[in-house]
Amino acid sequence: MEPGATAELAEFLEAAGRGERRRLDDSAPLVAALEELVLGSPRRYTRREVLARTGVTEEEGLRLWRSLGFPEVPEDEAFFTELDVAAAELLATDPVPQSLPVDVRETVLRAIAQSMARLADWQVGMLARLFAERATEQPADEALGTVAAVLPALEQVQTYIWRRHLAAAVSRFVVGPLDDPEQTQTRTLAVGFADMVGFTRTTRRRTAAELAEMIAQFEAATTDVIAAGGGRIVKTVGDEVLFVADTVPAAAELALDLHDRVAAESALPPLRIGLAAGEVLLRFGDVYGETVNIAARLTTHAHPDTVLVDRTVAEELRGDDRYRIQRLRPLQVKGYRHLQPYVLRPGD
Repeated sequence: MEPGATAELAEFLEAAGRGERRRLDDSAPLVAALEELVLGSPRRYTRREVLARTGVTEEEGLRLWRSLGFPEVPEDEAFFTELDVAAAELLATDPVPQSLPVDVRETVLRAIAQSMARLADWQVGMLARLFAERATEQPADEALGTVAAVLPALEQVQTYIWRRHLAAAVSRFVVGPLDDPEQTQTRTLAVGFADMVGFTRTTRRRTAAELAEMIAQFEAATTDVIAAGGGRIVKTVGDEVLFVADTVPAAAELALDLHDRVAAESALPPLRIGLAAGEVLLRFGDVYGETVNIAARLTTHAHPDTVLVDRTVAEELRGDDRYRIQRLRPLQVKGYRHLQPYVLRPGD
């Protein structure tokens, strides 16, 4: 690492030791050194040089770059690395991406980028914590080298997890119409929302560290239960998790197990859960449609420690001794004048 970056790193570590928070400037030597460590080479090429080397048009290059979630780079700034050139060449010459319409390529890149951006934010926090722990035991340069050694293993594990999930998704894949380039699918699924009650109020009484621990505990609990029950997490947004299951009984069991698991965690607020079943639109890993909207509205109107289900779920579970279904008064909610809720409880 260059002397300027080393000095800056030492300064930041000293500030952190004093409990101070600082933000790195994009042009700082330390940022450049860390970028080079992650990307494998320094910034070398301007935007025009990348386009000239790869044959990508300026319009397409800008559109694809924005699809990745990055702001436009000044034309004369040496910002791009060998990794950027290789990626642009792939998009320009590989027959697979070239066979897709530009708008489809952008949609795919956008979906991947959104997930990767969130993952990267978390990983940087994890690596920073590892680096800080190492820096108290060894010189800054050696500590940084230790963290750098983690990157290849992290990349390998990340690729393995992606391939495993890809293999699992293959078994669920249903071929859509041949004239649909995005392979948009509709399927009949059970959709559930699980929401921590009073989360906003709870955040005001906890420190940032306590709040982070609570969210991590919630994510761990929901991931364990949903995976064990054969369901799939669509997304987690702070205090809420959206999940799907292939059958109504599986979703009902998941909902009750989630309730019990979180109730056993003294550090977590109680849950309210909404469950609906029907046809949903699947697009790039997310789910849309009336079934999703009904599940969300049921969650909003559920009392703490309660699972509310719609008519479809209630009718399918009726007669199953594992569950008790209680009809409630219809809800008057926006878009649904007479939404009929039912309380789901374990059977005797």
